Amino acid sequence: MFFSYGFRPFFLLAGLYAVIGMTAWIAWIGLQGEAATATPLATDFPPFLWHAHEMLFGYTAAALAGFLLTASPSWSGKPPVAGTALAVLTGIWLLGRAAIWFSALLPVGMVAIVDLAFIPVLWVFVLRTLYGGSPRHYVFLGVLAALFAAGVMVHLERLGITDDTARAGHMLALDVYVLLITVIGGRVVPAFTRSAIRKANPDAPDDPLAGWAWLDRLSIASVLAVLVAGQIEPSGMATGWLALSAAVLNGLRLAGWKGWHVRGQPIAWVLHLGYGWLAVGLAVRGLALIGDVLSETTALHVLTIGAVGTMTLAIMTRAGLGHTGRQLHAGPAITFSYLLISAAAVLRVVGPLVMPENPHVAIVLAGAGWCLAFAIFAVVFWPILTGPEASKPNA
Repeated sequence: MFFSYGFRPFFLLAGLYAVIGMTAWIAWIGLQGEAATATPLATDFPPFLWHAHEMLFGYTAAALAGFLLTASPSWSGKPPVAGTALAVLTGIWLLGRAAIWFSALLPVGMVAIVDLAFIPVLWVFVLRTLYGGSPRHYVFLGVLAALFAAGVMVHLERLGITDDTARAGHMLALDVYVLLITVIGGRVVPAFTRSAIRKANPDAPDDPLAGWAWLDRLSIASVLAVLVAGQIEPSGMATGWLALSAAVLNGLRLAGWKGWHVRGQPIAWVLHLGYGWLAVGLAVRGLALIGDVLSETTALHVLTIGAVGTMTLAIMTRAGLGHTGRQLHAGPAITFSYLLISAAAVLRVVGPLVMPENPHVAIVLAGAGWCLAFAIFAVVFWPILTGPEASKPNA
């Protein structure tokens, strides 16, 4: 049962690892300040490098795997990756996490191989499922290839082959996830919003959301431009202006989805909230690069916590309910977890500004909010993801 569909092990592992990884981070850097020396881990990754890597290639990669392994069968009509194959893929992800946590005890080459193995194996499984279906879904194979390249950039620096590519690799991974939110959000947010509007108002027009195809294309292209510019000139003015332009375009796109119509349905409005954080994150990133408002690192947490955190939690809760035949309804606990993620994003960004002498206090508070949000998810969804389906799937 547990290995019958990709969302089951990977959504559960993502939720658990969001708590475990952030708790370790708080113990490492949050309680000691930025000059932390003692480590609770047997890793030779520097503190900030470890944190970025495990949130991008640990937590978010698991959430992405759960999504792709669940969505791709519905796109192609083929059976899902399940059973032994899914168990092996899960084991590879776990080994990658162990390799990073205990990297100080292992040869650097072995750490690289074990950590990098997950994405290529996932790529093969997704290719097998998508093959023969619509070519437009092959874009996700390119996404996985870009994530693999980002991971390689990190380990090339650790191997001493390149200089200063680890940060660029992590930035590439983040920008790939931002691009994914732009693409996938453009599908699921308006689709689920239309469904929610029609359900609440049977007399609603056939298409209550009048979208503009040109705006969709420009929104995606603008985020792709930020990704490319971020690799060419990561801290340059051009990247900043492109990020601001992408923020405006995606903000207009979000407004066209009329989120106010689903304000009473948390399972729907959380998607708008997550996409809103995407637009805000791009704007703040642009301002950080153009002016001296705040540090780029602080600005990037609007994207990592706000956009990535909210959207992954939104997709995991909705898909977890729908694919186990349960009603698409977020109860009070899950609704609270949605709000906690946003609170964590605000604390992480605003906290260091109002407490410049003790910025680690804001890190601890934001991390605690993140941990509580995903702890709630793990507790509520443990029986859902490990137990039998309630009825015919209602995705």
